Amino acid sequence: MQEKKSNAQEVIDRIIEGIQDKKGKEIVIVDMLKLGNSICDYFVICQGNSPTQVSAITDSIEDTVRINCKRKPYAVDGLRNAQWVAMDYGDILVHIFLPDVRKFYDIEHLWADATLTAIPDLD
Repeated sequence: MQEKKSNAQEVIDRIIEGIQDKKGKEIVIVDMLKLGNSICDYFVICQGNSPTQVSAITDSIEDTVRINCKRKPYAVDGLRNAQWVAMDYGDILVHIFLPDVRKFYDIEHLWADATLTAIPDLD
């Protein structure tokens, strides 16, 4: 179990790096390991200010994780409109939102029993 968590933590760290590289904001990690029966172990949620930035963040995450962790997402959905992009890394789901779409769906609070960790913005 500890090895799984450290491997997941390395991927999460690289996801955060990819987000921050393109100035993504309001990063939240949702840890669902203790919930049981959840669709994955972690959500990583962030936002960009425009569809172009959301797409750039998506590309940056994919490149950073591929280069550093040798992992590709199983699926990426939402790039057509780039208002809400979901990236599936199996045990980790990444959600990149436009601010108003994120506020509307408020997915970080759907999992009330999960542990939420806010990552400070770089600037």
